[in-house]
Formats: sequence, C-alpha cells, structure tokens
Amino acid sequence: MSGTGAAYRLGCDVGGTFTDFVLYDERSGAIHVEKCLTTPADPSVGILEGLRAFGAIDPEHVARTLRIAHATTLVANAVIERKGARTALLATRGFRDVLELRRHVRMTTYELWADPPRPLVPRQLRLPVDERTYSDGSVLRPVPPEEIEAAVALMRAAGVESVAIAFLHSYANPANEQEAARLLRELAPELAVTASAEVLPQIKEYERTSTTVVNAYVKPLVQRYLGNLDGGLARAGYGAPLRVMLSNGGLGATDTAADFPLRLIESGPVAGAIVGRQVAEALALPEVLSFDMGGTTAKACLIRDGAMPITDELEVARSRRFTRSSGFPVAVPAVNMIEIGAGGGSIAGINAMGLVQVGPESAGADPGPICYARGGTRPTVTDADLLLGYLNPDNFAGGSMRLDEDAARAGIEEHLARPRGQSALEAAWTVHDVVNETMAAAVRMHVTERGGNPQQAVLVAFGGAGPLHACHLAAKLRVGRVMVPLRAGVLSALGLLVAPPAYDIVRTHRAPLADLDAASTGALMQEMADRIATLLARLDAGGELRFRRGIDVGYIGQSYQVTVPVDGTVDREEIWQRFAALYREKYGYFYDDVPAEIVNLRVVGELVGGELALEPLPPGPGAAAAGARPAWSARERRMRPFAVYDRGGLHPGAAFAGPAIVEEPSATTIIDEGAAVEVDAYGSLVITVDPEDAP
Repeated sequence: MSGTGAAYRLGCDVGGTFTDFVLYDERSGAIHVEKCLTTPADPSVGILEGLRAFGAIDPEHVARTLRIAHATTLVANAVIERKGARTALLATRGFRDVLELRRHVRMTTYELWADPPRPLVPRQLRLPVDERTYSDGSVLRPVPPEEIEAAVALMRAAGVESVAIAFLHSYANPANEQEAARLLRELAPELAVTASAEVLPQIKEYERTSTTVVNAYVKPLVQRYLGNLDGGLARAGYGAPLRVMLSNGGLGATDTAADFPLRLIESGPVAGAIVGRQVAEALALPEVLSFDMGGTTAKACLIRDGAMPITDELEVARSRRFTRSSGFPVAVPAVNMIEIGAGGGSIAGINAMGLVQVGPESAGADPGPICYARGGTRPTVTDADLLLGYLNPDNFAGGSMRLDEDAARAGIEEHLARPRGQSALEAAWTVHDVVNETMAAAVRMHVTERGGNPQQAVLVAFGGAGPLHACHLAAKLRVGRVMVPLRAGVLSALGLLVAPPAYDIVRTHRAPLADLDAASTGALMQEMADRIATLLARLDAGGELRFRRGIDVGYIGQSYQVTVPVDGTVDREEIWQRFAALYREKYGYFYDDVPAEIVNLRVVGELVGGELALEPLPPGPGAAAAGARPAWSARERRMRPFAVYDRGGLHPGAAFAGPAIVEEPSATTIIDEGAAVEVDAYGSLVITVDPEDAP
C-alpha cells in the first residue's frame, strides 16, 4: 500500500482488559482493527506495542497518520483503586471538613451504618488558610503568605505531590485562590496545583471542593501517563497530534487533559455511546439503549431523539453500587450513563448465602481469566462463556490467543460446581445468567431514572463481550430488537474517529430572573465562548465552530435547577416560558407565582465538519453457515448444535434464524433459538428477540 498515498486516522481505546485500535484510511474508506491486552502498570506500553501491528498493513502508516484519538479508563480506575497522588487541600479556615460533612444525605433511608468512601485527602493534610471572600465577590481577608509558606513545609515533610485549593466563594472572585496558587508555584514548583476556580467556577461548596480534589488526586498520574504516551509516539515516528476523549463526548488536547484530568473520568465509556448515537441518527431510531460490555465493566446509555444525555451530577468510586450520594461528586458535564462492574473478566464466587455472585472484582488483563493461561486461578464470566460453547478456543481475539478450556472447566468445578452440587455446565450457565441479571437490574434503573421504557428502545450492543450477552440481556429487559454494528468489538475505538473536538464551560452568575441584565449576561456567555474558541483553535484551526448555550434556572431558594437552552440573544420572557415548560415536564407541575433566578451559565463549543459518516454497503449473497458447534441453549437448557457464521461473509440483505453464532475478529454474537437475524444496509446484525423467552 506504500504507493497509494493513504492518509490515516488512528483511534485507540484503553480498557481494563483489552486495548482496541482502529486505523481508518481517509482515501479508500478502509478500516483496519487490532486488539491487544492492556498493560495496567503503564497503559502506554501496551498502546505502543499494539500500534506496531499496523506496520503489516502499511509500513509507512506512521508518517501518513494525520490524527490520533485516545480514550482511557485510567482516571476512574485510579480513583476507585485509590492509586492517585498524595494530595493536600488548602481550605478557608473553618471549612476544612467539608469533604466529610458532604451533603448530610443518607445514602439509604433506613440503613444507618452505610458509609460513603473515605475522603481522598486525610484530615491532617487538609490545611486551613485564614482568608475570606464574601458571596458577592468582595475580599474580607487576603491570603497570608506566611501560612502558605508553613503549608509548603508541612506538605514537603508529608511527601505531598499535588495540592487542591478550594476557598469559600472563589466562584464569585478567584483572587485569593489565584494568589495562593501563585505562591505555591513559586515556593514549591515540584507540586501539581489545582484551583477550584479554574476547574469548576460554580456554586455549591461541597461539589466544587470534591471535584477539585479529584482533579488534584489524579493530576500527577495523568501528566506522567500522557507524557510517556506523547514521548513514545514521537519516538515511534508519529507526528500527528494526540487528542483525548473527554467525558462530555468531545475530543480535547493533551494539555487540557493534563491540566483538567477529571474531564477524562468517563473517557473510555463515552466513546462507544457516540457510535450508538450515530446509529440512532442514521436509522432514525427515536430511542437507543447503547450497551458496551468489555473485559472489566459494562456501560449502558439511553439515547433519545439522537441527543447525547449530559449530566453534571456524575459520581465516581461509589461505596455502594448504583446508590446515589455514595461516591465522590465530579460536577463537570459528562454523558449520563451507568457503569456496572460486570465484564468478561468479572470474577465469580459463592457468597455468604451460598449464592453465586459475579463481580465487581475483575481479573482484568493481568492475570486475566483462567482460560488465558496467564496465572488466573478464579473463574470468570469468560471462563463460563467458553464452557457454554459461546467462544471458540482456537479463534479468540482474532486468533491472537488460544483459550484453555480444560483449565477453565477445572476452575469452575473447584470453586463453583462442587460446592453447589452442580455440573460444570450448570455452574457456567449460572454465572452467565447471574451477570446478565445484574446488568439488567442496573439498566432498568438507569432507563427508569431517565423517564424511558426499555421495551421501546433498540439495544445497540458492542464491546468484546457485549454481542455475546446482548440477546439474553434483551430478553430480560423485554427489549424486542438488538443491533450489533460492524466491528462491534472495537466500536469504542471507532467512536474516537466520529467524535468532534469539543469543550464546555460552566460559570455561576446568580441573579433574579426578573432583574436579568440581558446585555451583561450575553457578554459573559460570549466571553466563555471566546475562551472555548481559543482552546479549540489549538486543537484544529480548521472546521466550523458551533456553540450551544444554556442557563440554569430555578426558583429562588431552591437547590436544584433546570437548564434552559438559549438561542441567539438572551430574552427574559422567553427564558421564563422555556423554564416553565421544562420544569413542568420534569416535575409535573409549575408555580407561576414564585420568583425564579438564574444560577449558572453554560456554553458548549464543537468543531464540526471532519467526522466520519456511516455509509451503506452493497448487497451480497445470502447467509451460509461455515459450520456448527455445540453451545448452551437458554430456551432448551441443554447443549445443542449452533450454526456458526463468519461475520465477514454476511452482507446486507442476508437473513437467518437462531440458534446461531456469528464470529468476527473482535467479538462473538450469540443468537439463541427463536431469534431471527437480518443484515441491514450498514452491515449491522438486526436481531429480533422474543421477550417471552427471558432465561
């Protein structure tokens, strides 16, 4: 291919178990995929090793790669596993304990001993500073330099690497935080410094402090990681700029990611949801349930009317799975999805009640499931799926590794089957069914919270394990239609090539709606847009820049607001009418005699014009099975022959019925008896599932 003049885009998604790669040829439209095991100690090592495989496709692809996009779960995992930097917090005197006081919201109504996670900063490193700014922005007491000097001495003695600064009312006037940051950088340049007014210039003291601390906690780790990756790519000869997926579904520059790493908290999961939205738009589907199941976690996102759901109520490292207010708030805009500790590497065991429990602990990539033969000793979902006949031991991950079925069987018999008086097959099916039920319960909650109905959605399944579990999951959710797009196993990496460069800013600007100064409010939003334009220009000088603006409006004295979209100029009456409609839609009522106020201004900017689009494929011959192998039928509760199809030989228009297995290099799709498959114009498997056959 060296003489074709190809120009490439490269996408790389680092997961907990596998790292996925997509190389897209802009000239021919060809897409090449690769997959390798993640290297948890330093994911950049696995990335650089995996990229070498593309040399066989085009020896000159390095020089011809024009853009590299990257997503990672590093930030979320570092917080969950508490592997971040030793961090200190500078707080206004009297407010050092805000991280433990939280919101005084009981996680569960009747459980008095359910505790949130311990703060990321221990109390002895939460250092009070005798400064004070009023809520109107006026400074009562400036920062005493001698207190910062004393704090630096204490932090050095304690081995602190990173500092968070969260002073009272800094969203109204950041002067004291800026002075403290200046002194810290002058006295201790080795420290990573994070000021809350830079991260989240927004009201709500606890949320702002928590968000700032999370950013500081992971900042040194992310800076080292991105530095290693940037340096490794440069040494390998790549000259293309590296872009990083942000939690809001847009791509950002590495310097933005290094300064504000908390914006990567949902970096990996959101990339796949972007392709789910693209599928919804291409096929005019009103509701899509994006389902991404990999080696470590499963992610689900309800997409309605082609719009990505955005929230600023994200939590990370919850002490109680799926329980709100049990984690650390990260109040930056992010795609609203649910993440479940259920993946191919999720470990299965027997709990105190004698029942099989799957996850959230995962074998990850090292040592991995027993069948990987890399030192794993505890049975996982992948081991169970192998015994059920769903995976081909000789053709896993594109044939890059062979699975040890005998070792998986022995592990399941030892840890699950014999203690429960089951056969190995029965125990394997129990594991498969339990993980599906766990995911179904979480997805139901996510969809219900968003006001949706699973039965009205189309389940779009992807990820290494998503297509394998999708049909059985759909039956539990009473979803009648499942779609498995082309290259489903690496779809998140492909989503990196679809996502536009984007950035968003939220700023508190409180004022009664009746007294709204439209001119000054519009000027502030324009200032925010100008800052976004500057950031995005560093990413890509070309492309069309588009903005979306919004204003958070609520009743005066109320803690919660709704975001009112603003088109063009700021108009008081129009904002009131839209607020009324949105508030009524969300809560079912509206008080027209209670005064409202604006609280936050929001601006989102995107560079559009360079995204990939789904293209219809030419029709081909009908479906022809390449063979058959025994696999477990959920309907018949026994092993029976399943027809095996090669995904590469299925063209638009092809149709067949289950039981069937569709294999491709990056994923395997299971279609049980009673389900029917058609291949649509884009090469997706469209599977009709009978919801009455829920296992």
